[in-house]
Amino acid sequence: MSEEQSSDSGANRPARQSRTGLTSTGVRKAASKSNRSRAREFALQGLYQHIVGHNEVLEIDRFTRELAGFHKADVVHYDALLRGCVENEAALDALITPKLDRGLTAISPIEHACMWIGVYEFQNCLDVPWRVVLNECIELAKEFGGTDGHKYVNAVLNGLAPELRATEVTHDRSAQKKSAS
Repeated sequence: MSEEQSSDSGANRPARQSRTGLTSTGVRKAASKSNRSRAREFALQGLYQHIVGHNEVLEIDRFTRELAGFHKADVVHYDALLRGCVENEAALDALITPKLDRGLTAISPIEHACMWIGVYEFQNCLDVPWRVVLNECIELAKEFGGTDGHKYVNAVLNGLAPELRATEVTHDRSAQKKSAS
């Protein structure tokens, strides 16, 4: 094959990705996801069913446990997120609403569920660093939400983190300032 032919065939191929474990859109590949990340994905799907279809938690749970790949998820974390968010939806919304520039009904159900997961984890999963919670929720919004939905999730959760994880956020930000100096 001539050099010209090989370069022509290469022009039709997508550029190689420089970061392993990511799809062409920048989302993590399934094989590189942790059990907790998978739990968040399944909880997000369940919360979507709750927000949009007003389905009951037991019905959602039965359906979700039958989905492909559920066996790879952290079931305890999934249970905590799904049940915790549904049981505390009014309290979660009360924290989220002041950070919004529009009403809750105007945000997508995916963004809404991502925010619920983030706020719930900020409050109840203290073993998960706040930056991990933030990043995981942004990744969920990127993978399942609209084009720029992740930016909105980021803004709202970044605004709530100093309130819900004050000591941790202050420590991280002061350490970041010291390393920048």
